[in-house]
Amino acid sequence: MEEKRNSFSSSIGFVLAAAGSAVGLGNIWRFPYLAAKDGGGIFLFVYLILALTFGFTLLVSEISIGRKTKQSALTAYSKLNEKFKWIGVLACLVPFMILPYYCIIGGWVLKYFVAFATGAGTSASQDGYFTGFITDYFQPIIFDIIFLAVVAFIIYQGVNKGIESISKILMPVLLVFVVAISIFSITIHGNEGRTGLDGFKVYVIPNFAGKSAKDIFIVVMDAMGQLFYSISVAMGIMITYGSYFKDKGNLMNSVNQIEFFDTLVAFLAGVMIIPAVYVFIGEQGMENSGPGLMFIALPKVFAEMGFIGNIIGAVFFFMVLLAALTSAISVLEAVVASLIDAFGWSRKKATIIESVIALVIGIIICLGYNLLYFELKLPNGSTAQILDIMDYVSNNIFMPLVAIGTCILIGWVVKPKTIIDEATKNGEKFARKKLYIAMIKFIAPVLLFVLLLGSLGIIK
Repeated sequence: MEEKRNSFSSSIGFVLAAAGSAVGLGNIWRFPYLAAKDGGGIFLFVYLILALTFGFTLLVSEISIGRKTKQSALTAYSKLNEKFKWIGVLACLVPFMILPYYCIIGGWVLKYFVAFATGAGTSASQDGYFTGFITDYFQPIIFDIIFLAVVAFIIYQGVNKGIESISKILMPVLLVFVVAISIFSITIHGNEGRTGLDGFKVYVIPNFAGKSAKDIFIVVMDAMGQLFYSISVAMGIMITYGSYFKDKGNLMNSVNQIEFFDTLVAFLAGVMIIPAVYVFIGEQGMENSGPGLMFIALPKVFAEMGFIGNIIGAVFFFMVLLAALTSAISVLEAVVASLIDAFGWSRKKATIIESVIALVIGIIICLGYNLLYFELKLPNGSTAQILDIMDYVSNNIFMPLVAIGTCILIGWVVKPKTIIDEATKNGEKFARKKLYIAMIKFIAPVLLFVLLLGSLGIIK
């Protein structure tokens, strides 16, 4: 089956594809609103520590598992130990659940790109525009279909012509525009004397004053949950991409580069949005921020730019759209590759069947904001609609379970040496070897178990 799967033609192709998966809506959409909700600098400080320890551990483990087994998640774990096949099943369910609502959010980005590109940026910056759009009966479904169709087409093309080729183009361009928007966001001024620079300070300087132990616990749990979403671990993606990574490639160097790209763009995404929220919405806006933050705050930033704002806004949302595409591509590929490996399906058959299923589920999720609207209280205390429920189950329950299972398998069954040997088989240095062993055997499983208990509402 390996000849059908192909491999990345170079290490840079692998890094850009993996970074493209990591650098998506998880960073540009989800990271800023969590940072705003959790007090900016505190969240950033906790996230950076976890990224260099917890995130690194899971990232190097999954890529190594993929390259060692040459299998996607559904079948890779059973190659290491048959009794841990259940991890692969859960790891495949995660992208299966994420794909439908991820494409919906990608459709939201597409809608905003169209608005700015057609000169309607002023309307998009008005209060109520975002809510009016997502509660419409037809528009979200149409944009979801367009976005999903593009993703499916790229996956249909395969690893080299599809995933690798587009990643080499999109990632460098995306980074340039993220930097440009970040600089502008810092320099803006509000009507009440608030400045982007003041908002930047709130974002980067931790302020623990008045924070209780419970508040810090919530920040840590949010940061850990974000790591799954941000670096694409515990959802089968990095195992799948690792299986396409050539044996002669420098795995440790590639992992470090993926870490760097992911953390840099996550940080800059916060720089783009947090100062803007502070300037235009203020402290209360930061405290009450949510998933719609990027679609509410940034259009106001572009509106301040006058006529050029439509052009810059169109370019920005086009870049966000590309970032969303690179991540959605990896999510669909994780499911498609699993179907190919487990059942021997052709890429064409697996892509079409999974895309149709994702579309049906996506339509139901879109209707959850109007025809099928309801509110449900989740165990963690938040109020949710269909999209939020899908995100909660996949991100807060299944992902921690996959990661806990991975830690047990690697830390105590096949032993950390299995991963270390795979990661260094070409003579690379494993710079954080002692940290890795301690994390995979002891620290990470405990943190993950606490995260799971918090998600289930057992720890509050």
